[in-house]
Amino acid sequence: MSVRELYVKGARVWIPDPDQVWRCAELTKDYKNNIVAVVYDDAQGVERTEDLVVKNDEELPPLRNPDILIGENDLTSLSYLHEPAVLYNLQVRFCNQNAIYTYCGIVLVAINPYDEMPIYGPDTISAYRGHSMGDLDPHIFAVAEEAFTQMERENKDQSIIVSGESGAGKTVSAKYAMRYFATISGSDSETQIEKKILASNPIMEAIGNAKTTRNDNSSRFGKYIELDFTPSYSIMGANMRTYLLEKSRVVFQAPDERNYHIFYQLCSAAEQGKLPHLKLRKPMRFHYLNQGLQEGPMVASKPRKGHQDNFHYLKQGSSPHIDGVDDAEDFIETCKAFSLLGINEGMQEQIFRILAGILHLGNVVLEEGNGDSSAISTGDKSLKTVSELLGIDLEDIRKWLCNRKIVSGREVFTKPMTLTEAVFSRDALSKHIYAKLFDWIVTQINKCFAAKAKPYRFIGVLDIYGFETFEINSFEQFCINYANEKLQQQFNQHVFKLEQEEYVKEQIEWEFINFYDNQPCIDLIESKLGILDLLDEECRMPRGSDQSWVEKLYDKCKKWEHFSKPRLSNTSFLIAHFADKVGYECAGFLEKNRDTVSEEQINILKSSQIALVHSLFTEKEKGAPPTKVKVLPTGSKSKQMKKTVGSQFRDSLNLLMMTLNSTTPHYVRCIKPNDEKMAFTFDPTRAIQQLRACGVLETVRISAAGYPSRWTYNEFFCRYRVLCNSKDIKRNDMRLTCEKIIGNMINDEDKFKFGRTKIFFRAGQVAYMEKLRADRLSACGVMIQKHVRMFLHRNRYRTMRKAAVTIQKYTRGLKARRHVHHIRRTAAAIKIQAAIRGWVKRVQYKRLVYTVTQLQAHARGAWAREKYQHMRRVRAAIIIQKNVRMWQAVYHYKMAMRGMITLQGLVRCFLAKKQLKKLKIEARSVEHQRKLNKGLENKIISLQQKLTEAKLEVGNVKTYKEEIVTLKEQLSEMKGVETQLKNSSNRVSELEAMVAKLTQEVEAERGEKMDVLSEKERAEKENRELVEKLNAENAKLTEELMNAKKEEAKKEGEELLKRKYEAEKQQMIMEYSEEKSSYQRLLKEFNRLEQKNEQLEEQMAKMTGGNSHKRTASNVSNLSGASDAPTELVRDDASEFNSIIVDDDVGYGSVRSRASEASDNSRNLESIDWGSPQKGDTSEIRIPVPEKVEDITLVLQLQNKVRELEKERRTMAKRIDQLENSSSPLDDSQHAQELIRLQELEMENAKLKDDLNRLRKSIADSEPQNNRIQEFMKQFEALQDELERRREECIQLRTVLANRAHDLRSLTQSSYGKDVDIVNEDGELAIAYQTQKQVNRQLEDELKSEKQRHREAETEYKSELDRLRRDNDRQQKLLAQNLTKGGGSQPETLLQSEIMRLTSENLNLQGQVDNLTEQLKKYKRSLKAYAKKIKESGGGDPPDLLDVAATTEGEAMPVIRKKERDYMGMFEYDRREEMQIIRVLIYELKPRVAVTFLPGLPAYILFMCIRHTDHINDDEKVRSLLNNIVNGVKRVIKKRHEDLDSTVLWLSNTLRLLHNLKQYSGDKAFQAENTVKQNEQSLKNFDLSEYRQVLSDIAVWIYNGVIKLMEEKVQPLIVPSILEHEAIAGLSGNKPGGMRGRAGSVARELESPVEPQKALDLLLKEMTQFYRTLAMFGTDPELITQVFRQIFYFICAGSLNNLLLRKDMCHWSKGMQIRYNLSHLEQWTRDMRLHEAGVTDTLAPIIQAAQLLQARKTDDDVNSICDMCDKLSVSQIIKILNLYTPADEFEERVPISFIHKIQNKLQERAEGEQAQATLLMNTKFAFPVRFPFNPSSIHLEDIELPESLNLVMLKKV
Repeated sequence: MSVRELYVKGARVWIPDPDQVWRCAELTKDYKNNIVAVVYDDAQGVERTEDLVVKNDEELPPLRNPDILIGENDLTSLSYLHEPAVLYNLQVRFCNQNAIYTYCGIVLVAINPYDEMPIYGPDTISAYRGHSMGDLDPHIFAVAEEAFTQMERENKDQSIIVSGESGAGKTVSAKYAMRYFATISGSDSETQIEKKILASNPIMEAIGNAKTTRNDNSSRFGKYIELDFTPSYSIMGANMRTYLLEKSRVVFQAPDERNYHIFYQLCSAAEQGKLPHLKLRKPMRFHYLNQGLQEGPMVASKPRKGHQDNFHYLKQGSSPHIDGVDDAEDFIETCKAFSLLGINEGMQEQIFRILAGILHLGNVVLEEGNGDSSAISTGDKSLKTVSELLGIDLEDIRKWLCNRKIVSGREVFTKPMTLTEAVFSRDALSKHIYAKLFDWIVTQINKCFAAKAKPYRFIGVLDIYGFETFEINSFEQFCINYANEKLQQQFNQHVFKLEQEEYVKEQIEWEFINFYDNQPCIDLIESKLGILDLLDEECRMPRGSDQSWVEKLYDKCKKWEHFSKPRLSNTSFLIAHFADKVGYECAGFLEKNRDTVSEEQINILKSSQIALVHSLFTEKEKGAPPTKVKVLPTGSKSKQMKKTVGSQFRDSLNLLMMTLNSTTPHYVRCIKPNDEKMAFTFDPTRAIQQLRACGVLETVRISAAGYPSRWTYNEFFCRYRVLCNSKDIKRNDMRLTCEKIIGNMINDEDKFKFGRTKIFFRAGQVAYMEKLRADRLSACGVMIQKHVRMFLHRNRYRTMRKAAVTIQKYTRGLKARRHVHHIRRTAAAIKIQAAIRGWVKRVQYKRLVYTVTQLQAHARGAWAREKYQHMRRVRAAIIIQKNVRMWQAVYHYKMAMRGMITLQGLVRCFLAKKQLKKLKIEARSVEHQRKLNKGLENKIISLQQKLTEAKLEVGNVKTYKEEIVTLKEQLSEMKGVETQLKNSSNRVSELEAMVAKLTQEVEAERGEKMDVLSEKERAEKENRELVEKLNAENAKLTEELMNAKKEEAKKEGEELLKRKYEAEKQQMIMEYSEEKSSYQRLLKEFNRLEQKNEQLEEQMAKMTGGNSHKRTASNVSNLSGASDAPTELVRDDASEFNSIIVDDDVGYGSVRSRASEASDNSRNLESIDWGSPQKGDTSEIRIPVPEKVEDITLVLQLQNKVRELEKERRTMAKRIDQLENSSSPLDDSQHAQELIRLQELEMENAKLKDDLNRLRKSIADSEPQNNRIQEFMKQFEALQDELERRREECIQLRTVLANRAHDLRSLTQSSYGKDVDIVNEDGELAIAYQTQKQVNRQLEDELKSEKQRHREAETEYKSELDRLRRDNDRQQKLLAQNLTKGGGSQPETLLQSEIMRLTSENLNLQGQVDNLTEQLKKYKRSLKAYAKKIKESGGGDPPDLLDVAATTEGEAMPVIRKKERDYMGMFEYDRREEMQIIRVLIYELKPRVAVTFLPGLPAYILFMCIRHTDHINDDEKVRSLLNNIVNGVKRVIKKRHEDLDSTVLWLSNTLRLLHNLKQYSGDKAFQAENTVKQNEQSLKNFDLSEYRQVLSDIAVWIYNGVIKLMEEKVQPLIVPSILEHEAIAGLSGNKPGGMRGRAGSVARELESPVEPQKALDLLLKEMTQFYRTLAMFGTDPELITQVFRQIFYFICAGSLNNLLLRKDMCHWSKGMQIRYNLSHLEQWTRDMRLHEAGVTDTLAPIIQAAQLLQARKTDDDVNSICDMCDKLSVSQIIKILNLYTPADEFEERVPISFIHKIQNKLQERAEGEQAQATLLMNTKFAFPVRFPFNPSSIHLEDIELPESLNLVMLKKV
């Protein structure tokens, strides 16, 4: 194949362009006659045509690579290797894909993005760890990993050479490389030395970096950092070497540039008030203030405090600020770095003094003197500040800044210097001081980095300046370019060496590759009579000058081809460097090479009082790192001993090259994309200059000269299988197959070579084969299209023919059906006409009949309605008359009754409230005194302290009394209001009389009657509102009065306690005893009153018996109608009795008269005053009673009195209940005795448990009811007697001890007396203060309880009043019904008879209820006493004896068969055998043995041992056992942490032991699923909650170990199984294009640990094994779910991170393969029943990534893609779209506009989501582990010891 064959119509080529360097064009016709016709689009987008004339084939324009090769990770993988291809590939990756790193063979090309990139986090470091250099996307971490791995594998030192021009990002790249080493060399956390290495960066940037026109943070020196490693390859130290510091920047800066950062940081700190002694803040007039670039003095404006413009050395560039940089914050970081590196604050202070002295030295004003001399004013403040800061003599420095010493023979002369010489001398001194300080800081950093032992290996990171060329190039650019020449030579040799080694390794024939050798240029500079040699010679000349030196160059160096003289200049010279020709101006070369400083000035600095300044100029220089300076000598001997700067730089450079040659180098070339520092903006012109200068194109040229394209045989066959026939394929011999394929395509054998494992192609051959492959695929596509189109047209014809036949058939059928349809319609029309005519006649007839019928019906209806209305009016008149008469009678009765009830209610309410107040005061006083008795010993001290406060509170009490008087007055006013209320009721009576009068005229004055009724309703409404208002005000005043009384009682009680504490204590005890006796008296009085009440009732019955009305047959109906309501009332009251009896507490102290309550409910009729009507009240209803009305009234009054007494009795009963239920005020000895009794009962609980269980069983098994109760009581009494005897013996002994302790405390309290000093001698006042706080809290609690009781009483009273009101309403209705019957004697007699009957019935019921209540109380008290004794003896809640008694005798009971022995579910052991048990169950237990047991058996056995320790209450034993268990588990896990079976075994057993401790802890939260037996087996004596937490922590630790083991086993399988496994036939996931691999690098070539085709099966097999292991050892299902959720997340994170870093994986076919592989994992979770737990949800990110690769990518799919990828971050989605590469030419690339639309759409979703900025998933992330409580259904008593465990020391009990 010739080159001409590729230049055909449609071929794309590159043509030169002045703006874009190269422009893409397309051939319009085939190349012939040395003419290339092309068409292209210019910068404006206009299409242009041009014919290019070439002389020969070598001048043909470069061909463009196929689209599938554009954007390759490695430039050497391109088929066409030339300058435009490299430039365009870099531009596409940088601008379109935002990829800043690209490989070029062994070189990493890094383009500065001028933006933050989320690709340097710990996750990225973890992703690159362990991968070869070409496995993932290009990255600085890949180069660092390559160097670290080669150091490990080859045991050889490594170097990383980072070069590039200023602003290209060299320092940042070196910083990230060192960060990578610091992260992976040790543990995940940085060690101290690693922190120091990273902390050195801020210091070196502060003192060595500055802002330039090309970079805001440009390194103005070169540095080589050696990271030293131990034999285990962890960082042990470091060493730094610096090269060629740009000292001239200290005294001069070009426009738009800055001095070193440290000076601006000092000024920013001074602006914030720091470092005032440096005098950077004070406003002073500096000599060079605001002069720009001028050197002469001028008057300055007022300076700003601490501003950098105050200093001549800082303001020359006129650019003091950097956007986005805060110098004050950077100063803080610099100080922190100094401290971290061991430079203390004192030493930092001296460093800052020197730096400030340099700034002030630059402001020293030098003036012209007489003649050629210069002088400094005596008032120069800057010079004075310099002398103070540097600690030197003011006059000496003033003298030697303007003069110099000349030695002539034996005479010494002092010669004044001119102004120019003095300024130069001052600037030289400043540069020299800064250089010395720089070298000292580097030395200190190296001391901090220095390792104590000899390093084993090292990795060097060289951060050095790249090739530089400016408009004016001086000595600094010459040295920089000289260094780059040396580095380029070393680079070329290394690249050539690697290229040849690859050919030798593959055993192919090759010819020597010619490459550019820059050795002649290096000889020009450093050889004898070279540029540096002539420069040193001229410097040694007394009158040497720059002009004489350049003339020597013209004469001596003209023989060198790389040297030339400009035509128009006699002061410059040209050197042809490898990158470009550079012209150097000779001005300043000699002075910069000499770097002279006056010896007198150095001596002045040596005599400094500042220790650091003195040491800088007196210490002996050791080694090469410090930059030496030439000092002006006083004699000729020292003159020849000094080295020039050029000689020093040459020596250090040669030493550096020796170091690099002894190591394996790795190259990073940094490119600056544009000069405007715009993010992701690519300037082709600037980029191509740097590519030429940094050697990238040279690497491409060397690669292109050989065989740049390389394929393995399998990859080549998979890609170009389409170009061969089936008969040529030999599956067993891929090489033979590939030879046949290539032999059919390429005839020239020089274009390819067959290696041992790869095929090597010349440049362009891969593109040619891609063209043949595309043509073959196109031909196949045409063939497929032909047959498909034929098939489609044939089917279309057949379909059309079939359709035509079908249409004809249906048309003929339709025509016939229409004819038949016409015939049928004609016959049907005739029939319809006949039917319609008949229907019309029938309708006419029916309508006529209907009309006549309706007329008759309406007429008859009208006559009937008229008759009905007449009858209805007659009936209505009768009803109206009846209702009006009834309403008049009812109205009179209601008004009378309402007035009477209202008056009686108010009076009784007043009396009840008065009596209630008395009872409350009495109850509160007793209750308060009783409660105050608690803790009186603590109140003694608090009351003494409150004596002073009490005096102040007396005044408050007086104020309260005055308020009480006021409230009483208001109360009296309210009583007056009540009187008015009574008068209003009289007014109501008058109104009722008026209404009665008006009713007589109701027939004549019906309209007036309605007005009177409305007026009556308004009056009633006003009356009700007035009553409600008065009641509310009365209640409010009553409440305020009660509150005031409470406060007053509280104050009076406190004062009383202050005066009579001892007396009150005794009085309270007496009152308590008296209260008991009074209660007994009340009971007796109550019985006496009940008897008297019965007697009175009997007398009343006798007195009223003769006048009672007897029912006859004539009045039975009336009686029944009148007694309907009372009978219903009695029935309701009976139901209330039943509810009270069932619900109320009838224990001791809760005596309550049921009969009295019944009488309350049924005594509503008795509340009416029957016999006391008011005089003159004509509206009063008089009820005539035949005889003995006074006797009925007396009975009612007695019953009312009984009711009041019953209320008092209930109140006292409640108080007695409270007193008995609460703890009685016992003294300390009694209290101690009770405590001892309680302890003794707790000790006896365990011993009595078995007896109680037998008692319960005997009760349950016995058949006769009475026998069971008797047996239970007999056994219980016997046990109780025995318990009391044994208990009293211990109680008496312990009581003696408690009494002695109490006597000792009482003696201590009585010994102090009132002596305050003695009391406070031991800090007792503090104790008293604490006691006072406790007392206050107790008083607050008492107050709260008192308020609660008041609220309860109030609620009770309100409920009682509501009930009474409802009863009164019902009984008033009853009276109204009776009274409306008329005024005869029969209703009156009936009413009295009914009252007496109800009274008798109530009394009978009262007696019955009293008897039943007393009997019920007696039974319940006995049952409560027995239940309390059973509970105290440890038997738990007793059974319900009443329910047991209710069991019928004939009921069949279940038969319970007892076991031979009833085990308690515990193992007894000897403490001496404890370690033997731990050894057998933990240390020696093997997983293969444990799997044969019950899951969790060791945990059950250990817990049963713990139960036994709890049973015997041995705390030391249980503590020892638990500690040994914990330590044993830890030791086993640490020893077998790599054994998955062992870790899972003890994870399961640890959790089972934890669950058992919870299940049997006794906590109700863990007993929900327990059986009764399991609850009985709960721990009784120990609370092991703290050990539960310890076991939980151990379980978490073991769980993390299990996860780590699983992740280590799964990790090698993730990428091969998920990403590389290809199971779908016909879908090739291989990377398209001319795949070259990492040909140039000597990095490791690790093969995949498993074959990709087997990886998925191995992964599923591992997962299944994990699941079986977890299930086999009885792991909780919830925990298994958590384990696989974590494992699946790890699989997702590893595969997605790898996918995001591999461009070759991002295409459609690979997305299909990945999704298919993931479906196997999803199916596995379904098979294992884990899919419902959400395990597969963790795979969502990688699933969505695979779907994104498969999805259609058009503008219409933007929203659907954004919605589909909700689990992916914005960075991940954009990264995948940028990496997306078509698998073939037939597939379209993702447009840039589409990516921008996706990005804009996703920005809306990413607002406020910080996680959207992350690129890689965190592989270290762990879901929080939870151990849900899982109780066991296994009974402990059923567990048996296996014989294989040989635990004979355990005894089951």
